[in-house]
Amino acid sequence: MTRIATWSGPRNLSTAMMYAFGAREDCDVVDEPFYAAYLAETGLDHPMRDAVLASQPHDPAQVVANLSVPRENHLYIKLMTQHMTGSVPLGWLADVAHVFLIRHPARVVASYGAKRDGVTAADLGFHRQRELLDHVRAAGLRVTITDSADIRRDPETELRRICAEIDIPWRPEMLCWPTGGHRSDGVWAPHWYGAVHRSTGFAGAEGPLPSLDEGGRTLVDEIMPDYEAMVAAREA
Repeated sequence: MTRIATWSGPRNLSTAMMYAFGAREDCDVVDEPFYAAYLAETGLDHPMRDAVLASQPHDPAQVVANLSVPRENHLYIKLMTQHMTGSVPLGWLADVAHVFLIRHPARVVASYGAKRDGVTAADLGFHRQRELLDHVRAAGLRVTITDSADIRRDPETELRRICAEIDIPWRPEMLCWPTGGHRSDGVWAPHWYGAVHRSTGFAGAEGPLPSLDEGGRTLVDEIMPDYEAMVAAREA
């Protein structure tokens, strides 16, 4: 069976994608398994920090060992790129299929800023996402890149493409899920997942880019080169 590492920053359709794969009977899902290790190492003050730290291993090597346990089902691993600090082993990446989920920085900045103050480029993970993409491509590993805008515009077509590229069969049940969340949600779900908990499928196509204040525009300018590099990699 296939282990699927999906690399994303926050506020990037990542939870909805986890729910899509979690709707498959042949797929288990894991929600941000390196989150506690990241908080323990960095000391950052995130919402529900204590609950997150209590819910997961703090040792990245233990997280990798847990992800490597053989399973009967496919395993979909939702990964936040900013959690992948230098202490996280990368050898296990050779044994998984990789999906990189990108989104226009202006949309990410607007959405994340509504949930947490003082956002920085490091919080959003674009640079680390680009580094990881370069790493897996240089290693010749199986990788697909998708933009959240394309998924929302035409979920079935884009999910069919992703499934084909990671060599698993398409399943129509990926297009819908029950309201209220998934049993594999991280303990942080009450703070971050409200909209997707109310959903039963992917939202429709996005409208114009949001208007941002000067700080938001400066942040977008800082991270735009990494996003554009990943767009170019997708189109290559």
